[in-house]
Amino acid sequence: MSIVILIILGVVSAVIGAIVGIGGGIIIVPTLIYLRMEAGILEGITPQKAIGTSTVILISTGLSATIGYVKAQQVDLKSGALFLGGIVPGALVGAYLSQYLTLDSFNLYFGIFLIFISIVLMIRNKIKPIKFFQNQKHERIFIDTTGEKHHYSIAPIPAIIATFFVGCLTGLFGIGGGALMTPLMIIIFRFPPHIAVGTSMLMIFFSSLSGAVSHIAQGNVIWHYAVILIIASYIGAKIGVQINKRMKSDTVMLLLRSIMLLLGLYLIIKSQL
Repeated sequence: MSIVILIILGVVSAVIGAIVGIGGGIIIVPTLIYLRMEAGILEGITPQKAIGTSTVILISTGLSATIGYVKAQQVDLKSGALFLGGIVPGALVGAYLSQYLTLDSFNLYFGIFLIFISIVLMIRNKIKPIKFFQNQKHERIFIDTTGEKHHYSIAPIPAIIATFFVGCLTGLFGIGGGALMTPLMIIIFRFPPHIAVGTSMLMIFFSSLSGAVSHIAQGNVIWHYAVILIIASYIGAKIGVQINKRMKSDTVMLLLRSIMLLLGLYLIIKSQL
């Protein structure tokens, strides 16, 4: 029974994660904790082990989705490489800090974080571009499937600083960084949504790779759960990429913020029970 549940969790989380560029960690981590604490199905799950196991799984999800998005030309490789300069070391720091989380504090802080990002996404069109994060010398141009041309740019140093803090949250919560990185690229750096999703999956792969090193060293990975979830997530990510290609940008954004809002509310409620 537990194997079937893990397969379903892996596929569903990866499909949703790949569609909106969040990797699926925001679904896997709280679900693993729920299956242990409430349903009593899984054994040995603590917040730290759920985070560590999720981080390892996101390596597979990130790799599968990245390959698909690179083929679809939805990944900004130059910007992605720059962002990794901040997100990778940040992930190592966050993974170390995760040992101090309790179940209630995890649910509360993670829930508040998700709701905040959801609200920001709702008002993103009213937020004016911040010049500090823009640099026309590094302008990018993307033409979407409708033929519309999108212009955006990033300032290298501010980008690295911002992504370092994203990396810290990546390792701390085991979410792959996409839950914050995708909105950051859309709101701050004005990436087209489809490019933000594809580039986010590239960073999820590398940040999860670095974060997993720390979690493995701390013994925070339950490998017999991880293997099942990795296989399921790899398949689910491929499905998610195909679905994303057929979706409009506004639909991607609606799905992203809706998932974050609902999950955030659930986690905050759980932390108070």
